[in-house]
Amino acid sequence: MVFPVSSALLDALVLSVVSAEDTYGYKITQEITSAIEMSESTLYPVLRRLLKSGSLTSYDKEFLGRNRRYYKITAEGKKLLKEYRSVWIDYKAQIDDIIGRNAVAARAAG
Repeated sequence: MVFPVSSALLDALVLSVVSAEDTYGYKITQEITSAIEMSESTLYPVLRRLLKSGSLTSYDKEFLGRNRRYYKITAEGKKLLKEYRSVWIDYKAQIDDIIGRNAVAARAAG
């Protein structure tokens, strides 16, 4: 079963990956797909949205004779990521509480 992923969660994931180091689209996709299902075609609209909002900047760098586009988080992006992380911690705790509590009750019922 796969849970749907919101655009806000995708933004938070991308910002989190890019906050660790400047990186390129394929590498971002690989890191995110280790946790959720996502294609590169899903990633690029997210990157464009974050670029347009000023949360990311991009630059090209040569790699094996070709230009590769790298993404870098901005101060605005760091601020947004901090907000996403705060909201995520509260949201996750609430979901874990409901699912965990009901799992314990179901296990006890047999």
